[in-house]
Amino acid sequence: MTWHIPSDMLADYQDGRLDSVRTMSVEAHVSRCEPCRSAFAPDEQWLVGSWDGVLDVIDQPRRGMLERFLCQLGIPEDRVRLLVATPALRRSWLLAMGAVLLFAVLSARLGEGDSPRRFLLFLAIAPVLPVLAVAAAYGPHVDPVHEIQVTTPMAGPTLLALRSTAVLVTSLLMGVVAAAFLPAPGWLAVAWLLPALALCLASLALSTAMAPQVAAPLLGGCWVAALVVAVGLSDNEFVVFGPAAQAGYVLAGSLASTILIWRHRRLDPGERR
Repeated sequence: MTWHIPSDMLADYQDGRLDSVRTMSVEAHVSRCEPCRSAFAPDEQWLVGSWDGVLDVIDQPRRGMLERFLCQLGIPEDRVRLLVATPALRRSWLLAMGAVLLFAVLSARLGEGDSPRRFLLFLAIAPVLPVLAVAAAYGPHVDPVHEIQVTTPMAGPTLLALRSTAVLVTSLLMGVVAAAFLPAPGWLAVAWLLPALALCLASLALSTAMAPQVAAPLLGGCWVAALVVAVGLSDNEFVVFGPAAQAGYVLAGSLASTILIWRHRRLDPGERR
């Protein structure tokens, strides 16, 4: 004897009053039972409205706060959509960066007395974070939707440069905000800016010869190693942040910019596996 859906259950299903278990049972049954399937009296207007709603969500997804903000700044919508998908601009990345900066600021505040050495941790970390953000901006190893991104007209060096600029600006702003909470900011609060810019430009210039996921950590490691050596060998632990060093960062950044402009077509966006 063939079982059919009772009329009251069918009415409850159409009105959305059934629980999930009975709903799945009804749907499984009507997929195999023509009489029960024909008993449905669908609301054509509701079906059309539902389908239009689905298309609206797919074709015109609701824009997030960041996307709306960037559009208000005058950035074209197509570029905004590519920027908001940048891995290094995701919440987890930003929270991790904020946590590292917070730890460095707390270390400076809780350091011994007025010893300037308590600022070293912040000065060592702050220039490296933008470089690591650049490394996580583009490539198959960090971007889960990389295969989709490479089908866009802006894929490759153009998108790498665009995303790198976005994460550089974001990480520098976070660093500036964190530096404002250092106990006695002075010149030490901004001493990391030029090294950070020089390292980011150098990592992009080096990315014309290797993947940025290799170039950025390599330069970040060199920076930390140079800082450790300078602190260990020099009487002035801030020698790498002094006037002569800052001038050197300007020259290094200018040289890296020149190389980047000259070789920008050779930028390796990290697509080689």
